[in-house]
Amino acid sequence: MAPVLQIKNLSRVYRKNTVEVSALQDITFDVTEGSFISIVGRSGSGKSTLLNLIGGLDTASSGEIWCGGRNLSALSRNELAEHRRHRVGMVFQSFNLISSRTAQENVELALAFGNVQKKERKIRATDILTQLGLGERLDHTPGELSGGESQRVAIARALANKPDILLADEPTGNLDSRTSEEILELIKQLNVGGITILMVTHDAVSAESISDRMIRLLDGYVEEDKILRGVR
Repeated sequence: MAPVLQIKNLSRVYRKNTVEVSALQDITFDVTEGSFISIVGRSGSGKSTLLNLIGGLDTASSGEIWCGGRNLSALSRNELAEHRRHRVGMVFQSFNLISSRTAQENVELALAFGNVQKKERKIRATDILTQLGLGERLDHTPGELSGGESQRVAIARALANKPDILLADEPTGNLDSRTSEEILELIKQLNVGGITILMVTHDAVSAESISDRMIRLLDGYVEEDKILRGVR
């Protein structure tokens, strides 16, 4: 099966005054369509930096990221925005929902950026939120939702424009243990349904229980790349 994402000799160096800090160093791996990859490592290992580069939120110092047949390093700002709208969906630890908007409006906003017509936005937002168990919470704002519900809204928003890949950066980091298990099970079921997933987590035990593959980073390097089970 052809890779949906290719990372080639990727490095990211930040400069703080006269000091260079290497966040990622010579990272290379492919992502097969339909796979579930967990990226693990302790704080400062480069996990979130890697996800931000794949998501087009940051630019590499060297190396290449190929997604949808395009090298992200060669894309313009507008083309990177298109990549974020249609190629990848991103879920963050802090949910990043707009507090003044309802669950449905948060998802509809993502669809508006994806150039979906207004009438279709409402239908699609309602459908995906209902599929994720929030059919009775459409008109609630983030302040009226639990942490688990807020993360479900964030996942719905990330999936609204039908991206090729779901990028999840510590999606259970702000949740209690029971809710964390529920969100991880939801992400697993999305993968079973065919969605390619890259998930950053510090929890190697959980990663190993639900992923097809686990990539462990240490000080910006790939310390271990472990196949856990065959791609579904």
